[in-house]
Amino acid sequence: MSNPSIIVDLAIPADEYLRVYQGSAKLVSAIASDGRRVQFPANILHKMVTREGIYGRYLIEFNREGKFQKIQRIG
Repeated sequence: MSNPSIIVDLAIPADEYLRVYQGSAKLVSAIASDGRRVQFPANILHKMVTREGIYGRYLIEFNREGKFQKIQRIG
């Protein structure tokens, strides 16, 4: 059986994501592609940040205990 995963579409401008680095934002809240509202640690997005921010569709995988495993851009 595969690990749990979610797909989210994100549109976070760079200036908004800057709050993570400043310490005032720790979680991202989004609607998953299946309609669930999900929250996940903002720091998992560090490698996804571009000059413009974070835009696109992402697959986030967790282990069976719900701990973050990996994230990848899929669109």
